[in-house]
Amino acid sequence: MRSNGIERVVFQSSVGAEKRHGAGEIDGLAATEVALDGLGVDVTHLRCGYFFTNLLMDIDSIKAGKLQTVLPLDLPMSWVAPRDIAEVAALNLLNRGWTGRRVQAVHGPEDLSWSSVAATLTHELGREVQVERIPDDQMYRQYLSAGMPPTLADAVLGMSTGLRDDFAPEQARSVVTTTPTSLRAWVRDELIPML
Repeated sequence: MRSNGIERVVFQSSVGAEKRHGAGEIDGLAATEVALDGLGVDVTHLRCGYFFTNLLMDIDSIKAGKLQTVLPLDLPMSWVAPRDIAEVAALNLLNRGWTGRRVQAVHGPEDLSWSSVAATLTHELGREVQVERIPDDQMYRQYLSAGMPPTLADAVLGMSTGLRDDFAPEQARSVVTTTPTSLRAWVRDELIPML
């Protein structure tokens, strides 16, 4: 940024970066937020929810009708379509009405639990998709068996475990943080064609 004279940045961060440590891979986004803040440029950090597209990594599980998570099944959290994040980022870059450091959450249309996600998948796919909560060590072993190195498996698992217990996002849901694409629409437009 310094060598190219970039003075205005919109950075795609994540819900959980406000913790600064203890959230696995999200800790890297937190460190990037801190580094950008230290450059003295105009910066907006977009603290995004869980991507709908993360479900694409579970296509085989969805086909088999069984998802797994280490999170409580009824824990609501923000889920968002990446295309909505892109729209928010573009609008922020084009808007010359802000300066300094800003944080804007991108929460998607509604908070969803894994149970409600499974129910939406069941409805939209026309076949049952169940979700099961598994122990952390079982998920860690699955990451290792998928070929992740141990440090990456720790970091990926940490994104869930670090935001699981007594975590509340710094930015509350509001009209500004709420985006339009529903999980139902995303499943129809993007997931079903890939199944």
